[in-house]
Amino acid sequence: MPVPVSRLIAQTDMEFGMTSDTRIGPIALPDTRARRIIENLIEGSGVTLNGSQPWDIRVLHPDFFSRVLHQGTLGLGEAYMQGWWECERIDEMAYRLLRHGLGERAHTSSERLLYRLQSGFFNLQSKARAYIVGEAHYDLGNDLFERMLDPTMCYSCGYWKQAKNLHEAQVAKLDLAARKLNIEPGMKVLDIGCGWGSFAEHAARHYGAEVTGITISKEQASLARQRCEGLPVEILLEDYRDLEGRFDRIVSIGMFEHVGHRNYRTYFETVERLLDERGLFMLHSIGSNSSEISVDPWINKYIFPNGVLPSIQHIARASEGRLLMEDWQNFGADYDRTLMAWRDNFDAHWHEIAANYNDKTRRMFRYYLGVCAGAFRDRDIQLWQIVFSKGHPGRYDAPR
Repeated sequence: MPVPVSRLIAQTDMEFGMTSDTRIGPIALPDTRARRIIENLIEGSGVTLNGSQPWDIRVLHPDFFSRVLHQGTLGLGEAYMQGWWECERIDEMAYRLLRHGLGERAHTSSERLLYRLQSGFFNLQSKARAYIVGEAHYDLGNDLFERMLDPTMCYSCGYWKQAKNLHEAQVAKLDLAARKLNIEPGMKVLDIGCGWGSFAEHAARHYGAEVTGITISKEQASLARQRCEGLPVEILLEDYRDLEGRFDRIVSIGMFEHVGHRNYRTYFETVERLLDERGLFMLHSIGSNSSEISVDPWINKYIFPNGVLPSIQHIARASEGRLLMEDWQNFGADYDRTLMAWRDNFDAHWHEIAANYNDKTRRMFRYYLGVCAGAFRDRDIQLWQIVFSKGHPGRYDAPR
């Protein structure tokens, strides 16, 4: 799951100097004052308003400035979806603004407070809520994802160390994971969050593994079964907490971002219970530089509901006493190239599926892919592959 994090322009009420007199409605400030505040915020970033560079913001609606100041990143993303502003290179815009320091300051105080209250009192990723993201995003339409992704249907970061294109990068990622797990013919492999079956197919076809894949998306499960037909692969529509059995190897690629901090310990307890004593587990996940529990409200509403990025500390604490960390690799910079390749595919093939969607969906995906690419370019978020064992005797050497 590419999770993206579009923390860009707005600041808190106190930073804006807003008073009860200025916060009187959905458009909080007079347009001229709001524009001055935004101009001051982005000054020196290389991004200008109505400039000529491809990363400049071209404002098309007079209420754009006040909306962004009042609604933060949610307002910024929604305004783009509604055509209130244009930018040819959203990725470069996001990168330059983040590099300029408009990261943590980009959320309003009400955004932060709301999520803290919600995540503090409720388990937003409980079993009862586990299928929400599948229905909202992954079930959007296989025709869309087939055109945006490469033939492997990997919806996670590719490995570009020697790759010349997206397909090579995704095959390299799948093979890297299989080699890190030392998969041998006949091994029973569990794929937690199997997506459209990319790793399950790869491990079964090229390594002779017997694979069980689980997903919370009906559309993913249907296509994964078709792709893996004739192979020793079983695809289940199931939550990871309900799994039973014993597996030689376990892999989870791009799923941990949906687990949620209240469930991290349960997740690792489940993996420990399912993993053979001499087994290996590889976790592939986007990671946060901070242990603060927060989400971008636009991403949370439109792309990955209830998603949250783990930190190094979150993973270490949840796995401590359960599994032994054998290897930790970061290739987050490769997600920038992956996202840009997805965007190029999306743009090139949109005309083939435009009749099935509306222009709001097109703009939503372009914005999502662009801001996420910018965040990875800035190293604001990371991509980790972590290998765990149960601490059996012997040396582990991770391939690269």
